[in-house]
Amino acid sequence: MHSRIAVVLAAAVAAVLAGCGDSSQVGGTGAGSNPNASTSAAAGWTTLGTRAAPSLPQPAPLSGGGTAWTDYNPATLYPKTVTVDNQFITMKDGVKLAASVTFPADAGGKAVTGKFPVILTQTGYNKDIGAEVPALGGGNPYLVEHGYIHVVVDTRGTGRSEGEWTAFGDTEQGDYYPTVNWVAQQSWCDGRIGLYGASLLAITATLTAGKQHPAVKALFAIVPMGDGYRDIVFNGGEVNIGFIPLWLALVTGLSVIDPSIHQDPVEGIAAELEHLLGAVTNFQVPTLLKAVAGDPNTVYDGDFWSQRSPIEGTPMITVPTFIVGGLHDIFQRGEPNLYEQLKGHTTAKMLLGPWTHVQAAFGSGLPADGVPVLDHIALQWMDQYVKSMSAGADAQPNVTQYVYGQGHYVTAADWPLPQAGAQQWYLHGDKSLDTTQPGTDAAIRLPQEPLEGICSESTAQWTAGLAGFLPLPCFTDDNKAETLEVKYDSAPMPQDFYINGPIMADVWISTTAQDAGVVVRVDDVDPQGRAFALTNGIQDAALRAVDSSRSRYLDGVMIQPWHPFTKDSLQKVGSGDVVEVPVEIFPTSALIRAGHKLRVAVGASDFPHGLPPLPELRQSAVGVLTVYSDSTHLSSVVLPVVPASAIQ
Repeated sequence: MHSRIAVVLAAAVAAVLAGCGDSSQVGGTGAGSNPNASTSAAAGWTTLGTRAAPSLPQPAPLSGGGTAWTDYNPATLYPKTVTVDNQFITMKDGVKLAASVTFPADAGGKAVTGKFPVILTQTGYNKDIGAEVPALGGGNPYLVEHGYIHVVVDTRGTGRSEGEWTAFGDTEQGDYYPTVNWVAQQSWCDGRIGLYGASLLAITATLTAGKQHPAVKALFAIVPMGDGYRDIVFNGGEVNIGFIPLWLALVTGLSVIDPSIHQDPVEGIAAELEHLLGAVTNFQVPTLLKAVAGDPNTVYDGDFWSQRSPIEGTPMITVPTFIVGGLHDIFQRGEPNLYEQLKGHTTAKMLLGPWTHVQAAFGSGLPADGVPVLDHIALQWMDQYVKSMSAGADAQPNVTQYVYGQGHYVTAADWPLPQAGAQQWYLHGDKSLDTTQPGTDAAIRLPQEPLEGICSESTAQWTAGLAGFLPLPCFTDDNKAETLEVKYDSAPMPQDFYINGPIMADVWISTTAQDAGVVVRVDDVDPQGRAFALTNGIQDAALRAVDSSRSRYLDGVMIQPWHPFTKDSLQKVGSGDVVEVPVEIFPTSALIRAGHKLRVAVGASDFPHGLPPLPELRQSAVGVLTVYSDSTHLSSVVLPVVPASAIQ
């Protein structure tokens, strides 16, 4: 195994290498040193790189922000709201986008005249459906009653808008700036705009913020995506069939439901037919089929995914940004990464709850531990940075995270937590887990099949939390999901053990097939043996190559590998060959109580979270996976361990 001690290189050399396009790719190992480390940065965190930039030493921890929340719920300014539907915005190619405009209204329901700041939301879920289900894109009455106009626009090819939907493609993104321009030029807009929305609506808002329209003053993004490829569609290089088909069907289905069709049946029916035809022949269905079939332009990372990944545009976002995320959200990986990329050049704050996607969109369980409901937080953010009021948003904590095991929200000055230190825990042949290196332990074999994990917390997570509504104990206890996996348990913790941040596993494997998936689950096992799922990772072994220049390090140790996921990075696995597979395990925040055990479970599949495209599936569907843990094959996990005393 390669040394994990950081190579000391001058920052200038790293910059030259980055400028020359050197990816510093490590073939088949994540057990590498940090080519971007300097002597002063050998301890502590680095950033995680992007497609455009290498990892760098983590800036000094943020100052400012409070340590406790205060609620913000000023008196309502207007008693009612009124919505004017189907206002049309014409793009330069003649395509018309449909908008609804919700105005403050008096007690009689009449719109109040005058100029107001505007909240802009761009939805792909049909604004008219959103009027009934606000998370899908409807006017937020709480914000409007407090002195805003809320404009909701159907993106191109969705809802009542014309054109074809291409999921954040160039054409859609080309509509964002002129949409903001149209809003800013309306007689009722005072020239100040805040961007707002959840999920897809948060993605469009984040991408729009990067267009730098001068009227945009703030961004409030609830469960936004960071990296389209790595966060959600191809976790570890495998197709996320738990969420993607549901999502594409949702966009398509809602686009052919038009509650306002009676206003203009001819135009409405024409738009519905255009959306359905585009879905079947041009984008949704063809894209899904290409992913499953293994189309190189879809299943590997490249321009298609880069342009659809808001993380790549964060250098262009300069407005104050608040990010809401969930520890079991589908964008669990991307939300803290977005915050990290923004915090150095603009005001940014983050709230991470104990939520799946649907729960996070509504801020389920709030208020709690002093953390207000999301509407109050959003209003304070907009009042501070859109209306330029002294609303106190700047004094709220920079980072707020729920801590599993501890059971409360805690605040911090920054993320990743500056107090963290890297600890390497090794897998042993007797299925134990500790910080001592193994000797001549035996290898452990397990069946390799593609449908393991179907009844697990992972399934609840990657169906956006929808499966979790079923009353099945396997969605809260991972023991069932790990029936065919090998489980490595620590001894009961002698004292509380706090981990916060991303995790990396290096797993040495061989397979009787030609390829393999490697799944790693991290659990908190209580004294009764119940396994609470904290987080997990998945990795296709053939795509195991790591770009060390873009990976994240803690104390000089790689803790978050950055896989290129390109066709050129493919590496042979082969039947019987022993290879090291670095697995990125998404960030968590958990206190493993004294008396509980830490578990790392290794398996071959996590369905429906991940399924290899058909060419790889043929090579990996059936076989025997062997996990090695001996002195020459140091299978391990690297944990970001924080003193429990840091919880506040």
